[in-house]
Amino acid sequence: MRSILVNADSRPGSDARLETALAIARRENGHVTVLVDTPVSRYIAMDPMGGSYVLSEALEKARATDDEVADAAEARLATSGVPFEVVRCEDDPVTAFAYAARLADLIVVSRSGGLAGDLALRARAPVLALADTPLTVPVGSACIGWDGGEQSAAALRAAAPLLAQCSSVKLICVIDKDGSFPATDALRYLSRHGINAVLEEHERGDSTQDTLANAVRGTDLLVMGAYGKSRVREYLFGGVTEFFLKEETAPALLLAH
Repeated sequence: MRSILVNADSRPGSDARLETALAIARRENGHVTVLVDTPVSRYIAMDPMGGSYVLSEALEKARATDDEVADAAEARLATSGVPFEVVRCEDDPVTAFAYAARLADLIVVSRSGGLAGDLALRARAPVLALADTPLTVPVGSACIGWDGGEQSAAALRAAAPLLAQCSSVKLICVIDKDGSFPATDALRYLSRHGINAVLEEHERGDSTQDTLANAVRGTDLLVMGAYGKSRVREYLFGGVTEFFLKEETAPALLLAH
C-alpha cells in the first residue's frame, strides 16, 4: 500500500482521512495523493425552456472554499515527512476518484456522504471507509467477513498489508450459503502472508448483517467484499454493506469488488 489516494474537503472527517492516510504511508514507506474535487455538475441548473446554465456565483464560492481546503492540506502534508501531491478535479466525485485511483493501492474516504459504496464498485483499488475518527495504524484488531465469493477474496487480498500488522485477526463466516472458496483456503492464504487468523462460524440469525455486526463488535477494522448489479447491487445498497456504511458504531471498513 505505497500509493494512497485520499479525499479532502470541508466536511467533518477530512482530518481523520488525512491522518489515516499519512499513518499508513509512514508504515508502508508510501506516497499520499490528496484529491480535492469541486464537481461542476452540482452547479448546473435547468431553465423552464429546457436549457441549462451554470450557477456561477455558487460555483466560484465552492471553488474558493476548496482552494482553502487544498492549501490547508498542502501545508499539513509539507511537514509530515511523507511524499505527497495535492490535485484538483471538477468531475463528479465517483468518476474523479475512480480515475485518480487507477494506479492507487488504497483509497481513503469517509463512510458518510455516499461516496464509499459507489466508489467500491467503480474503482480498481480497495476502499477504506472511515467514521469521522482516524484508524489507528498499526491496526489492533480486524475481522474479515467471509462468504466464499470473489468479492470476499478480493477484499482479503487487498487487506493483507494491514492485516499483517494486526495483533488479532478473525475470519468470520455467517452460515447461510455455500461458498466457492472454503474458509480453510482463506486461512491458508493468510498464513502464507504471516497472518495467523482465527476462524469463527456463526449461524445466521434474523439477518446476515445483524449476525455479522454482533460478531465484529469492538473490532477496529472490518474487511468485506462489495457487491453490485442486480443481486449484487441489491446486496450492497439494501443489505450488508449498506448496513455497515450507515451504522454509526461500525468499525472502519475495507471494501473491495
